[in-house]
Amino acid sequence: MELAFVIPAYNEEALIGKCLESVLAEVKRSGRSIDIVVVNNASTDRTREVASGYPGVRVIDELEKGLVAARDGGLKATTAELVANIDADTLVPPGWLETVFEAFDKDTKLVALSGPYVYYDLGWWNQFLINSFYGLTYLIYLLNRFVLRVGSVVQGGNFVFRRSAWLNVGGYNRAIKFYGEDTDVAVRLSKVGAVKWTFRLKMLTSGRRLAKEGVFRTAGTYTLNFLWVTFRGKPVTTTHSDIRPD
Repeated sequence: MELAFVIPAYNEEALIGKCLESVLAEVKRSGRSIDIVVVNNASTDRTREVASGYPGVRVIDELEKGLVAARDGGLKATTAELVANIDADTLVPPGWLETVFEAFDKDTKLVALSGPYVYYDLGWWNQFLINSFYGLTYLIYLLNRFVLRVGSVVQGGNFVFRRSAWLNVGGYNRAIKFYGEDTDVAVRLSKVGAVKWTFRLKMLTSGRRLAKEGVFRTAGTYTLNFLWVTFRGKPVTTTHSDIRPD
């Protein structure tokens, strides 16, 4: 089964290189032929130039600024059945692809797979708080998927879905700009198959938003929008602050 990485990038010249190095290392380790697409999302810095310097990486331009627009542009630029949606500040750990292929090969009804972040640049106290939130997240996942049957949990920047299933439920909703995009994926895909969240699929990432906005404030905003999208079909927060330089 073919897989493509889709990596949205807005003004990510400082981090996109490390992200791509981790992706290329994991692709080489897997021994598979995998498409790697960086979506230059209206960047004003050297993001495109840096990403284009890596052999085996395709860079496309999506002029409509926004995370969902960028993911959608990347989806349309590849034909792979499995689409791995990560972010430009993530680092793919060894074995990540093996976990993905093992899960999808084992369960033909699986339409999406996701897991938690590991914030490599935050202190121990923030790490403790985040791990506590993820414990609660797993309980919510079990409740929503198996008891209430109203959706599931997807971590934005660390999820893989089947293209055919996603197109079957209508694809990306570009009206959602940032908050709630992952929950929208979880809710709609849950209608056509299994959406699994597992601690086995960890992704390293920067904690820069948490450091800037605070763990409790960030967690509160994401939780509020998770509930709104799950039960009302749209996010309550329609704007967000950019943590990257203009």
